[in-house]
Amino acid sequence: MKTIEILTQEAITLLKALIETPSFSSEEDQTALLIESWFTQNGIPFQRENNNVWAFNYHFDKSKPTLLLNSHHDTVKPNQGYTNDPFTAIEKEGKLFGLGSNDAGGCLVSLLATFVHFYQQENLPYNMVMVSSAEEESSGKKGLNSVLQHLPELDCAIVGEPTLMQLAIAEKGLLVLDVVVKGTASHAAHQNEDNPIYNAMNVIHWFKTYQFEKISEVLGPVKMTVTQVNAGKQHNVVPAECHLVVDIRVNDCYTNAEILATVKSHVNAEVNPRSMHLNASFIPLEHGLVQAGIALGRTTYGSPTLSDQSVLSCQSLKLGPGETLRSHSADEFIFINEIEEGIQLYIKILTDFFKQ
Repeated sequence: MKTIEILTQEAITLLKALIETPSFSSEEDQTALLIESWFTQNGIPFQRENNNVWAFNYHFDKSKPTLLLNSHHDTVKPNQGYTNDPFTAIEKEGKLFGLGSNDAGGCLVSLLATFVHFYQQENLPYNMVMVSSAEEESSGKKGLNSVLQHLPELDCAIVGEPTLMQLAIAEKGLLVLDVVVKGTASHAAHQNEDNPIYNAMNVIHWFKTYQFEKISEVLGPVKMTVTQVNAGKQHNVVPAECHLVVDIRVNDCYTNAEILATVKSHVNAEVNPRSMHLNASFIPLEHGLVQAGIALGRTTYGSPTLSDQSVLSCQSLKLGPGETLRSHSADEFIFINEIEEGIQLYIKILTDFFKQ
């Protein structure tokens, strides 16, 4: 079996190759090949559908519960603030620069190394499945959600996202609404008491001021934000409609369906959700994965950002090297020692979890 030191160096080499291979959401075919090669070099059979690549531990036993390890290999497009080439892996002053290095390449390669470490171990109390998924950044239909049908029932999961290896025990869900406020079209010179733009002001005020009653101990309140307003095409015509886009971050006290029903009961407008499946997630403090992390000095918190946790129905922990504030930033980077620490902590947490 390879030492942790060797696995770590191989993981860093893989991350450099991933950085230098463009993998925008739904265009990850070449990075999927790199991940295939990783499994092949480690003698691990794998499966692939679209750009998702996954593998099971050698001693998989249908009678045992299954633990999922997951992170994604797609990236957003680089923003205009880059001073480095986003597709060149630059190692400098203990940092590894490049698009996707922090979100979530460091997490992915650390979990891959962790999976290899446990792959041939016998008598594990859990099966393990490692899924390197696509389309996470776009919440696409051909990402982790499409792989779940090929997997056994999952008991729990670790989702690799940059958390500074702290324990994100809850994550807000996302509900995006397209809201259409109706009115009466007319010439701007004529009196019109049914201007949809004026009508929209009341709707916007409701979204700004309404407070959902249940406040999560970990995630806080539900947060609603109007992010887009669009109406009218010329100065002398009152339009028939005013269109709003509303971003709602849902805590673990509500389902997306409950939030939608509340909005529809209060708002005098047509309300259409873009999707309903990006729900909030939560794992109890007493869960063995969380307790194993706490015993190693890790702290717990609630995450406001979305990940592939949102498509899982099992209890899941978001945990990984890197820092979320660096995600999608110009000249994105991860510290090399964060990857080293990440692999060590993943292995230690799982080792202690399996002993419980």
